[in-house]
Amino acid sequence: MTMLAHAGGAPGRTAHSPKSRDPAAAGVAAAYPAIIKRLFIRVLTMLAAGAAVAAIMALKIAVYLPRLIHH
Repeated sequence: MTMLAHAGGAPGRTAHSPKSRDPAAAGVAAAYPAIIKRLFIRVLTMLAAGAAVAAIMALKIAVYLPRLIHH
């Protein structure tokens, strides 16, 4: 009869009980701040890259525009 007994876990708790889902829910809840932080860093990186491209364009315009106007 001991061969048929469940080897791990508490014998009174089933696999579908709410207590067995708590660790997974806690893991997902703990992952949300990391996901938000990663998303914020990506958005910030994209904004910085866009600002750099805009600055380069503004610098090129500032250098070439006076040449076009005076000639």
